[in-house]
Amino acid sequence: MKLKILHLYPKEMNLYGDHGNVLTLVKRCEWRGIKTEVIEHEPGDPIPDDIDIIFGGGGQDSNQDKIEDDLRKIGPKLKKLVEADVPTLVVCGLYQLFGDYFETAEGKIIHGIDILDIATKAGPTRLIGNVIISTPEFGEIVGYENHSGLTTLGKNVTAFGTVVKGYGNNSEDFTEGAKYKNCIGTYLHGPILPKNPRLADYFIKKALEKRGNTNKLERLNDSIEHRAHKVASSRPQ
Repeated sequence: MKLKILHLYPKEMNLYGDHGNVLTLVKRCEWRGIKTEVIEHEPGDPIPDDIDIIFGGGGQDSNQDKIEDDLRKIGPKLKKLVEADVPTLVVCGLYQLFGDYFETAEGKIIHGIDILDIATKAGPTRLIGNVIISTPEFGEIVGYENHSGLTTLGKNVTAFGTVVKGYGNNSEDFTEGAKYKNCIGTYLHGPILPKNPRLADYFIKKALEKRGNTNKLERLNDSIEHRAHKVASSRPQ
């Protein structure tokens, strides 16, 4: 069995080590004897039908502007995949653009692709620092945020987690990220998956289940990952 991982815009959207999330998925599959293929999507490339996991990272506002047209072209295909329960992780910039829109500080609207029921406007200051959130499915999640966007959630998504330390979606309602079906959007860089192995395995497990493999994932020795998580959680905001 080979899992196909679609990596959206690795050149334009790769802030704060977001590419490490793809590396984590590949290695955790490799350690279990699961083959993977990473398909890097750049503007103009086609989207295959048989995608097992989707990942997209963060980027500056100018880079979001660069990918806007292509993202809108492939948006219906991505939405079809998400609606079919393909596990998906989008971070920061692509989290915002999986929603309705992102309004820049200058008032320009960068249209999203309406997969997540969210809307984002640039705020007056950047929200920066280490983050801890509490999630119902994955326990404590740690990461790092650096964004000016203030995101509000609509009725068709649930929050990824509740802020314990940090700012989260908008520094006001204590929500962080959004979840719809098997799609998770979040502001957490770091990258997020190496220090949160339970979350990383969620995407692998869901991908395998869609392929008809409902066996439990082989347990890995995550002592280093748990140590990294502990160190990250002890850092001041």
